[in-house]
Amino acid sequence: MKIVDESDLEDATRQIINGVKSGGDSTLIELTKRYDKVDLAFSGIKVTRRQINEAYNKVSKDQIKALQYLKERIQKVEQHKLDVMNFEINETGLKIKHILKPISSVGCYVPGGKASYPSTLLMTVVPAKLAGVPRIVVCSPPTFNNDINPLTLVATDICGVDEVYRVGGAQAIAALAYGTESIKPVDKIVGPGGKMVTIAKTLVSREVSIDIPAGPTELIILADEKADPSLIALDMISQSEHSEDNIAGLVTTSKKLTEEVEEQINVLSENLKRKEIVSKSMSNNGFIFLCGSLDEAISFINTFAPEHLEIVTDNPYEMSGKIESAGIILIGKYTPTSASDYGVGTNHVLPTSGYGRAYSGLSTFDFVRRINVVECSEEGLKKMEPFVRVLSESEGLPNHYLSLKERIKS
Repeated sequence: MKIVDESDLEDATRQIINGVKSGGDSTLIELTKRYDKVDLAFSGIKVTRRQINEAYNKVSKDQIKALQYLKERIQKVEQHKLDVMNFEINETGLKIKHILKPISSVGCYVPGGKASYPSTLLMTVVPAKLAGVPRIVVCSPPTFNNDINPLTLVATDICGVDEVYRVGGAQAIAALAYGTESIKPVDKIVGPGGKMVTIAKTLVSREVSIDIPAGPTELIILADEKADPSLIALDMISQSEHSEDNIAGLVTTSKKLTEEVEEQINVLSENLKRKEIVSKSMSNNGFIFLCGSLDEAISFINTFAPEHLEIVTDNPYEMSGKIESAGIILIGKYTPTSASDYGVGTNHVLPTSGYGRAYSGLSTFDFVRRINVVECSEEGLKKMEPFVRVLSESEGLPNHYLSLKERIKS
C-alpha cells in the first residue's frame, strides 16, 4: 500500500480500501500509525463521551459562541429549503403530497492535516440533523497533537453527532462504506477531503451513496479595473492557505489590475502566517488570467466551473446571470469567501474540479429521500383516461391502460 506518486493515487487508494475491507480495525490501526503517526491501539478508534467533555476545557467561550452562531445561520438557510420542499397539490379528483424522509445513516468526513475544520463539521452535520437523519457518524484524522482538534470535538457535541472516530484519509472512507469491527457502515458519505479521500469516495460510490466529489478548494475572482487590488490579493492568499494543492486565480480584462494584484501578493506574502503553505500553493496553482473581453472571461469561468466565484465588477448581478457553472457566487467587495465559510450560513461543501457543471453544494436535500404520496378519485381517473390510453399504447404497454380502464368501466 505504498504511495508512489500522483499517477498511482487511484491504485494506492483502491489497495487501501481493499485492505480495510479485509482487515477491518487492524488495518485502520496500521494505516493511521503509518500516515498520521498515531497508535489507535493505544488511544482508541472511537472517541468517548469523557474525551468530548474534556475537549471543552481546551477551547474558549468565544470559540463556542462562534460555533453556535454558525450553526444557527446554517439552520436558518436550510430550514427555508425544507419548507419549500414540503408541499401539496389539490385538484378535482387528484391529490399529490410531496414529503421528505431522512436517510437512515450518514458518515461525515471532516478533514485534518495542516488545518482544522470544525466549520466543515457544522456544514455536514447540521443539514443532516435538520433533515432528521437518526444516525450521524463523524470520521476525522488525529492530526492535532495526536488527536482530533478539540474544537472539532466540541462541534460534534453541539451538533448532536452520534459517533466520532479518530480515522482519516481513504481508510476512513472505506470504513464508513464497508464497516469494521468498530465502525458500522453508513448509507451515505459526505464531506470534502484531499485527493485520496476524493478518489476513495468515487470508488466506493459504486456501492454506497456519496454527496459530491469535493476535493482541494478553488477560488476565481472576476474583477474589473475598479476593484481593490489589495483585497483581491488577500482573498487569493486566504484561499491558498488551506494546502499546497488549492487553486486561486484572478480573471480580468484590466492589465493594470493584474500588475497591481501581483505586486500586492508579493508585498503581503512577506509577513504572512502559514507563509510556506501559501507560497507553495500560489506557486503551484495560483494564476492571473488577462482576457480580451468580458465574454472571454465568462466563457473561461463557465468552463472551469470554480468552487467559489467572487464577482467584483460594475453590474455584478448582470455578470452573475451569465455564470452557468460555479459552486457559489459571491457578489461585491464585502462578500469574501471567508464570509461564506464562517458567517453567512450557506454551505461551504461545494463541487470542485469542474463538477460545478453538474453538481450543487451540500444541503438538507442530500440527506432526504423525496417521496410523492398520490390519491386519485374515480372522477380524476376518468379525466386522465384518454391520455393514459394514448401514451400506454404508444409505448406498447396496453395492460397499463387496461388496469386503469377496469376501474372506470361502469
